[in-house]
Amino acid sequence: MKYIVILGDGMADEPLSELGGKTPLACALTPNLDRLSRLSEIGMVHTIPDGMSPGSDTANLSVLGYDPEKYYSGRSPLEALSIGVTMKDTDVAVRCNIVTISEEDTSFENQTIIDHSASEISTEECSVLLQEIAKQFGDDTWQFYVGTSYRHCLIWNHGRVVELTPPHDVLGHTIDRYLPKEEALYQMMKKSYEILADHPINVERKKRGLNPANCCWFWGAGTKPMLSSFEEKTGKKGMMVSAVDLLKGIATGACMGVAKVEGANGGLHTNYEGKVNAAVKAVLEDGYDFAYIHLEAPDEMGHQGSIERKVKAIEYLDAKVIGPVVDKMEAAGEDFRLLVLPDHPTPIRLRTHTTEDVPYLLYDSTDKKDMTWTYNEEEGRLSGNLRIVGHELMDYFLGID
Repeated sequence: MKYIVILGDGMADEPLSELGGKTPLACALTPNLDRLSRLSEIGMVHTIPDGMSPGSDTANLSVLGYDPEKYYSGRSPLEALSIGVTMKDTDVAVRCNIVTISEEDTSFENQTIIDHSASEISTEECSVLLQEIAKQFGDDTWQFYVGTSYRHCLIWNHGRVVELTPPHDVLGHTIDRYLPKEEALYQMMKKSYEILADHPINVERKKRGLNPANCCWFWGAGTKPMLSSFEEKTGKKGMMVSAVDLLKGIATGACMGVAKVEGANGGLHTNYEGKVNAAVKAVLEDGYDFAYIHLEAPDEMGHQGSIERKVKAIEYLDAKVIGPVVDKMEAAGEDFRLLVLPDHPTPIRLRTHTTEDVPYLLYDSTDKKDMTWTYNEEEGRLSGNLRIVGHELMDYFLGID
C-alpha cells in the first residue's frame, strides 16, 4: 500500500454571495474530486490546536502527525532548515518577507501594506534586493539567507523570540501599530524602505505594472526545531514535494526526502506536472511509501482576495494534480490511499488564515465507498465524520493503531 497526501494550502473558505452562497471549493469545477468523493470518506478535521495561531507551520505539522503543542518552535526555524542554515541553540530565526508598502506618505509609519508577496516576485529579483539589505545590516549578529520568491530568512545570533505580526494578517492596514517593538528590527525595516523604494529593480517593476518589493517585514521568530523522524514515528519512508521552504524545512527536520522540482514556485502557474511526476516516481520507483504534495496557490489567492483566482487554483489542483496522480497510480496497478485536504482556511473576506475545521477526503483503492456526497466544507460538516484532533488524522490515514 502506498500513501499520498495532496494538500491545497488555504483551500477552505466561507460561503460568498458572489458565488451564489457557495465557497470557492464548492463552486469550482472539480470532476476528479467529484468522482472520488462518491468512492471516499469525507469529514472535518481541526488542524489548529486551541489557542495557537492558524499558520501553515502549525497546520502542516498537524497534518503530518506532529502535535504542534509539542513540536512547534516557530515558523522561520523550519524554513531555515530547508535553506540549509545550521542553527545554534542560541540562534533565533526570523522570517524576512520583502513586501510592498504604499509610497504615498512621507512618514514610514503611516504607510499601508499593499501586498505581502510583491506580486509574487521571482527569487532571482528578490535575491538582488536582499543582498542590498545584507550589505547594510549583515554582521556577526545578523545574517541574511535567500529563500524562495519573497520569503527569506534572518538569523539573529544570541537573539530573543519576540512578538511579530505576519504581513498577510494586516493587508490594507497602516503599519504603525504592527511594527516590531524590538528597536533593532524596527530600524532595519524602516531603513530597508529607504534602500529599496527607488532601487532600479523596483523602478523597472513599476514600469511593468508590478508591485515594488520595497520593504523588509520580519515575523515568525523561533528557536532551533527538534522534530522526530517521520519514518521512525510512522514506519513509512516519506517524500515531500513542495515549492516553499516551510514545507521543505519541516520535511528536512523530520528526515523525509525533499523532491527538487524545477519551475515549482508556489504560485498559480507552477510546475504541476513536475510535482506529480516527482511524487509518483517516489512511491512507484524510488522505494518511498508516502508522498506529500503541497500546493501553495489557493492560499496565495486567498491572501490576494481574488475569488476568480482562488477558484482557478482549486480547479488546477483538481485537473493538474489529483486527476493525474490517481490515473498514474491506477495505471501502475498499485494499491494506494489518498488524502486530500487544506491545512487551514484562508477566507477571501479576511485575506488571512482562520482556525475553523477543514474538510478532508480519504480514498482507498482497496475499499471504495458508494456515497452520494461531494467534497466541500458543508458536506464535510454534514458527513458526521469529525476527527477533531488534527495530528491524529495521519495515523488514521496510515492505518496506525
